Amino acid sequence: MKARSLMVVLPALVALAVAGCGGSSDTHDATASTGGGGKAGKISLVAYSTPQVVYDQLIPAFRKTPQGKGVSFSESYGPSGDQSRAVESGLPADVVTFSLEPDITRLVKDGLVSSNWTATPTHGLVTKSVVALIVRKGNPKNIHTWDDLLKPGIQVLTPNPFSSGAAKWNMLGAIGAKGDNGKDMAAGLAYLKELITKHVKVQDKSGRDALNDFASGNGDVLISYENEAITAQKKGQKVDYVIPDQTILIENPIATITKSKDAAKAKAFVDYVLSKPAQEVFASWGYRPTDEAVLKEHASEFPTPKDLFTIRDLGGWSKVNDEFFDPAKGSVAKIEADAGVSTSK
Repeated sequence: MKARSLMVVLPALVALAVAGCGGSSDTHDATASTGGGGKAGKISLVAYSTPQVVYDQLIPAFRKTPQGKGVSFSESYGPSGDQSRAVESGLPADVVTFSLEPDITRLVKDGLVSSNWTATPTHGLVTKSVVALIVRKGNPKNIHTWDDLLKPGIQVLTPNPFSSGAAKWNMLGAIGAKGDNGKDMAAGLAYLKELITKHVKVQDKSGRDALNDFASGNGDVLISYENEAITAQKKGQKVDYVIPDQTILIENPIATITKSKDAAKAKAFVDYVLSKPAQEVFASWGYRPTDEAVLKEHASEFPTPKDLFTIRDLGGWSKVNDEFFDPAKGSVAKIEADAGVSTSK
């Protein structure tokens, strides 16, 4: 396992209310307009919360390219599940990028995203990451493994899986690690139940909210993305992080909206986001690139955990969402409800 010392100052997210921000309810959702009058096209980007810092760089860079010249942007950031449901309910979007696949496939069912959205060289993905454990500077509680989270008195933070995509990845990381990579789900769920009921202090709405909460002094450990820890490094707060030997590969999707008023510009932006220069920016903020050449260049920064498993090892998203996260019958939903956590979507 790897432990690294990080220095971070976490920025406050700015919430700007504008027309058409729809059903996004997260208090840290940020909706803003970027660019000129839009004569060369306008792109509405709807995204999960954590990569906002990256798109703050990529959008101006895209507008300097021939394809992006004169293009204006509106942006909305928030918890992945909330953002997906907002688009489903009418939030204007041309490009969507979420924490996990089901938040895209929800829109496929409504005809808002093409059914063949994964038929790309990156299989519809824009970035990857792994689930990590973020701890206080110097790791005073000596946290190194999933079992260490169950030590007496350890307080853990992780977001609510019924609003946050990050939280689903976190919980699947725990279930898979303690459930023999999906071979013993009962053992994995028993571990998660003990973790949630005895050690999880609070469940915020999004991964970024949880990081801000941890930075404010709450909890001993934050279960989070590796890239959140590295983003924290670039921002200045003193924390360490550990990548457990057993953890899950996080896969973040991106897609264009079929009913986009400027489909050509939306596709051009997605193509740019997947290009080598843009993937280099993602890597600088701790995201594992989907561009294999860029990933190879940064191999030393993104070591492969000893026992890395994927969502497919756990049965795939259709199985996992139904068996674990269905609010009425899911096993994780029951654990959360018994712990007094809201499972409403």
